[in-house]
Amino acid sequence: MSTDLEDAPPAEAARALGKRERTKKNNREAILDAAKIVFADLGYGATSVRDIIRRTGLASGTFYNYFKSKEEVFEALMDEGMRRIRPRLRAERIRSRTFEDFIRNAYRTYFDYLATDRDTFQVIRRNPNTVRVRMDSPEIIAGFEEIREYIEEDIRNGALPDVDAEYLMAAVVGIAMEIGDRMLRRPEMDAEEASTFATALVLGGFRALPHKGETK
Repeated sequence: MSTDLEDAPPAEAARALGKRERTKKNNREAILDAAKIVFADLGYGATSVRDIIRRTGLASGTFYNYFKSKEEVFEALMDEGMRRIRPRLRAERIRSRTFEDFIRNAYRTYFDYLATDRDTFQVIRRNPNTVRVRMDSPEIIAGFEEIREYIEEDIRNGALPDVDAEYLMAAVVGIAMEIGDRMLRRPEMDAEEASTFATALVLGGFRALPHKGETK
């Protein structure tokens, strides 16, 4: 049994398909935009799917075409943030000549992003503990792996000693997350101050790390 779209002329079918895809994209964006506001206002724990739906003006059935729960919506928001920051970090990687340059530039980029991206800022500031426990989404994991690959590349090139790349990545990311959280809690945020502190901490510490197979 054929559908109206299958029976339509090619040009008309293409237009209809394009309109359908735009509608899907717009609906998903409407849900995420509403969720940013609701999570920032109510906090993750107090937010319900109904709160998000009410803010969108969409039917509840439409919401469930895209997300199964508020947990999925929150993960999508975190992934969205990571998708925005990863290209910036790649650009810093390309223009940085040394590991030290990359750490300095990457931290400055990350803390500037937190301080200036108001939507992300509001969600993270209102839900710091939730952000901590929901770090296993695909985009975030991919972002962490990208940093680990940068470290391993520097080890292969001799720019870094042969340290544990996974541990170093975890330390670099953990410092960014914790200092970023504290920065967001302050009445006056200073991304440059946060960047300088985090950079000095990492660069002052990694040189003392034992090489693989080395014992102290």
